Amino acid sequence: EVKKKSLAEIAMAYGYVYVAQVAMGANANQTMKAITEADIDRSYEVMKNYNPRLNPREKDIAPDIIFRDATSHWEGSFDIADAISRFFEAMQLKAYIYPETVDILEKLKAKGYRIAALTDVAVGMPDELHMSYFPQLMPYFDMYVSSVSCGYRKPSPKGLSDIAERFGTNAHDMVMIGDEPKDIETAKRFGCRAVLIDRKDSRADFGQDFTIKDLNGIWEVL
Repeated sequence: EVKKKSLAEIAMAYGYVYVAQVAMGANANQTMKAITEADIDRSYEVMKNYNPRLNPREKDIAPDIIFRDATSHWEGSFDIADAISRFFEAMQLKAYIYPETVDILEKLKAKGYRIAALTDVAVGMPDELHMSYFPQLMPYFDMYVSSVSCGYRKPSPKGLSDIAERFGTNAHDMVMIGDEPKDIETAKRFGCRAVLIDRKDSRADFGQDFTIKDLNGIWEVL
């Protein structure tokens, strides 16, 4: 279980950092000199428009498409892949892994459970970069599915459908664990059991089948 700020939210707070980092990756000084404050504002607004919290969508969009759109009005030349890399380096994002996570994953694996990760990747982030934030968890997953790899963001059930097909199982035998309303909606739309992690004891009801305080409570569900 990993908590990380939405990149789109960070981009809205640090839009000028994004533009500066892209400019640093440009060829020579041509692009640097050509960029105006109006260009910056326009790129900033384009990035905001891709934020699914502001403009809900289930179908995901490839990072290079987003970044090409955000810089389409710039003069000069630069490498899009380098621009994306520099943008995320400037954000200095770090994933927080809850203390009990690795222990629970180890125990689940030892008991023979198949474990899949289903995650929405931050807007514009390449899948490889997203996975690099939690390398210590990847060995425990029998399958990793992201909004980039399956093409759809939660609450679309597409990711769960892909997992079921890979394992040759069905919704009745699957359990989805999450800490957001969209996690519960995803499970309900797919037809599997939904478990809400409520660390703050908010007693929220999103239609989940079970509520646990942290991952240690999973044994009460399985």
